Amino acid sequence: MAQTVSLSAAPRQATGKGAARQARFHGKVPAVIYGHGRNAQPLELEAKALEKALQGVEPASTIIELAVDGKTVKTLIREIQRHPIRPDIIHVDFYEIHAAEKVKLKIPVHLVGSPDGVRNAGGVLDQVTREVEIEVLPENIPDRVELDVNALKIGDSLHVRDLSIANAKILTEADLTIATVVPPRAEEVAAPSPEAATEVAEPELIRKVREGEEEEGEAAPEAGAASKPEVKGAGGAAAPAKAEKAEKPKGGKES
Repeated sequence: MAQTVSLSAAPRQATGKGAARQARFHGKVPAVIYGHGRNAQPLELEAKALEKALQGVEPASTIIELAVDGKTVKTLIREIQRHPIRPDIIHVDFYEIHAAEKVKLKIPVHLVGSPDGVRNAGGVLDQVTREVEIEVLPENIPDRVELDVNALKIGDSLHVRDLSIANAKILTEADLTIATVVPPRAEEVAAPSPEAATEVAEPELIRKVREGEEEEGEAAPEAGAASKPEVKGAGGAAAPAKAEKAEKPKGGKES
């Protein structure tokens, strides 16, 4: 069943952003109460008392007995506004409820157990939906609903239709997935670093040519090899060496 906590509030005379800042400066939390045809009434509460009252409870499904001007009314918290940076509460909306009137509210879904697909196959449990909306009498408000996930194997899912809440009507769509077990995520293989992938080339050995040695590609004649006889032409002059055959011009005939 829903938990019940008691709080005291005082009417807030001044309204607007400036008045709200002043209230927070003095350790108060601006609030408002509405419901059952009553005009929205501005209130303020002690910030420390509010924080203490909400510790360890589910605010959305906790009945708040709010004392205002000596009269106590049962309420539900419809909205809590917090500072964008700090965890401080900066505003609260209370909704008055009556014992004989059903209310609509959202309650959290808690998963119970360890799925088979997680224990034995390394799967991952993924909770998709964390709260559901119900319609219920105030006296039957549960603080949460539990869902057993022990039997789930990889690929299995549980849906809203698998929930069971006594004395309450579930308003959330029945086919909505609550939890599923997905296959284990593949481990990423790290790519080899460029330094490891690139082999270090062997340095080229450069040797200085010594005096008297021929450079590479210009081999010296072998010792003792006979020199080619010089051919003399008429008049004893040395005949020019036989010219190499001229390169045949492209596209022409050899003369």
